Amino acid sequence: MQQLDHRTAAEALEAARTNRRAIAPLTEQYERVTIDDAYQIQSLQSAQRVADGASVKGRKVGLSSRAMQSQLGVDSPDFGVLFDDMFHGEHDPIDVDRFLQPRIEPEIAFVLGRDLSGPSVTVAEALRAIDFLLPALEIIDSRIEDWRISIADTVADNASSGGVVLGSTPTGIRDVDPRLLGCNLFSGGELVATGAGGAVLGSPVLALVWLANTLGGHGVGLAAGDVVLPGSVTRAQVVGAGDTWSAHFAELGPVTACFAGSSS
Repeated sequence: MQQLDHRTAAEALEAARTNRRAIAPLTEQYERVTIDDAYQIQSLQSAQRVADGASVKGRKVGLSSRAMQSQLGVDSPDFGVLFDDMFHGEHDPIDVDRFLQPRIEPEIAFVLGRDLSGPSVTVAEALRAIDFLLPALEIIDSRIEDWRISIADTVADNASSGGVVLGSTPTGIRDVDPRLLGCNLFSGGELVATGAGGAVLGSPVLALVWLANTLGGHGVGLAAGDVVLPGSVTRAQVVGAGDTWSAHFAELGPVTACFAGSSS
């Protein structure tokens, strides 16, 4: 096994993303990859994307369900960056071939109305920072072969971020309890999964608090206008060309993602 070089690993993941060719897990290529190593690799890759012209539009929280944490042997979530080219219009055809091995997750998106910086953010401060909620579908993707990931692999790979589709009807945070928002996920009109906001750390707001405080430890804050995806309310589902996926959230309304391409 090789000695870990953060920049080499970041360049390999970026090449995998742009060339759409998955690579072996970093944890199988290098002798030892810690969580700190993984976030350094993620940061280098993000900085390169910004240098190449991308802009940051928000953040995502991953591994926010206890089941997923248990599966990867961790006791906390992870985070990734949402860039402008990840956002797709509702009902606009999304080329599935731009991804390697996409899956889809329904989420309750927060749009911030004010800056939020840790490391001492409270639930009350997080609630005040939320401007409105939107129904969302996150497209997760892995640049690691066959989703054969450890926590370090997914963190380094920008928390397996791929894309985002947002609904268009905003709902104020005072009008709903995010914990109780139920969701039905449909594929081609067929019910595939159900869930509720409480699946995300007990409340999606707690995922936002965790994110703000964790980013604060890295010297980074959230900004007004940022979109925050706190985590999925159901299991991720495999996406293919020609699929139409819709998530219907109680009190938030629907959001739909349509996929085109060859999926070959």
